[in-house]
Amino acid sequence: MGARFILPLAGLLGALLLWLAGSAWLAHGMPIAADFAPAPSADALWQLLGSGELWPHVLVSLKRVAVGLLLAIAIGVPLGVLTGLSRRFAQGTTPLFQFLRMVSPLSWMPLAVMVLGVGDAPVYFLLAFAAVWPILLNTASGVAQLDPNWLLLARSLSATRRETVLRVVLPGITAHILTGVRLAIGIIWIVLVPAEMLGVSAGLGYFILDTRDRLAYSELMAVIVLVGALGYALDHLARSAHARWLHR
Repeated sequence: MGARFILPLAGLLGALLLWLAGSAWLAHGMPIAADFAPAPSADALWQLLGSGELWPHVLVSLKRVAVGLLLAIAIGVPLGVLTGLSRRFAQGTTPLFQFLRMVSPLSWMPLAVMVLGVGDAPVYFLLAFAAVWPILLNTASGVAQLDPNWLLLARSLSATRRETVLRVVLPGITAHILTGVRLAIGIIWIVLVPAEMLGVSAGLGYFILDTRDRLAYSELMAVIVLVGALGYALDHLARSAHARWLHR
């Protein structure tokens, strides 16, 4: 039990010491690097959170994550179920899906702005595009691994296609969907910061650009640390939901 907490703390402490040593070494030839050290960054983070300046940006970013994830679920789960149930649909769409999946979401940034304009819409598109693939593929994998006897039983009881999907397929693949959602959250969180540099006026990505323009480097590092902490918290929530479902 002790190792469960001591080892992670030791890893974090080691990373903190490396951060401290690296910033001190860089500061000899580049004095501005001292602003990236742990102490100034921690002080800046405390001030930003205490003043309330950063909270609106956090809430905006979390809202964009939620919208992007919901769009990805709304698109990925039906397509994944259809891919798993229909061999013809899978054969016709798998090459296209694999091709699109390999295109970096960030490469769509110029087109997203041209088509959707400046604002939240292109950010939602980029996040949903990035997150839809793990959800789609995990959903299709879950359908493929369903016990065929369940589907045969549904047919023998004269269940309609809709009833089979809602009462047999979806409950049977929920664990796979949750795995896809967890992977999608990680991808969304990585894409979020550069996506929020598309001319929006709020969000963590916007705030990082703002700190760079103001040369507030301690605040920049503080926001980077906060991004990591929030991402870890989101992943922990997704892992907990997945573990609870498996336990049930």
